[in-house]
Amino acid sequence: MKNKNAAFLAQAAMIGALYVALVYVFAPISFGQIQFRIAEALTILPVFTPAAIPGLFVGCILGNILGGAVVLDTVFGSLATLIGAFFTWKLRHAHPLLAPVPPVLANTLIVPFVLRYAYGIPLSIPFMMLTVGAGEIIACGLLGMLLYYALRGRREALFGEQH
Repeated sequence: MKNKNAAFLAQAAMIGALYVALVYVFAPISFGQIQFRIAEALTILPVFTPAAIPGLFVGCILGNILGGAVVLDTVFGSLATLIGAFFTWKLRHAHPLLAPVPPVLANTLIVPFVLRYAYGIPLSIPFMMLTVGAGEIIACGLLGMLLYYALRGRREALFGEQH
């Protein structure tokens, strides 16, 4: 049991650190009214391990803090990632193409309100839903699925036995 807990924490920490690194390296496109957060491709990882759920959540919090996000963005943007990761994990036994849907929906529905009320961006909520949603479709849907297909045959070697 101790080894499972250590493995879980190590996986969560590595996923969180990778998320933070990707947000930081790609900071110019990770924030703002039109954003393309490459780190969101990692939201596919709950299909492989439940450790990705806290890893992505903490990684998003830290990425937002390091990126200079305001408190409302740090809280609600990170909650959107948490919701997306949790429901991706819930869909882990469904068709793989459904895995990116929860983070795309969570961010598309939550982040535009954060942009409007935390940053005062004057664009309409529906327009920002379109721009955030498009960025999420590319990051989670396209890049996330590429990551999924690159990792799927290596599941046990990378993440151990998962239940």
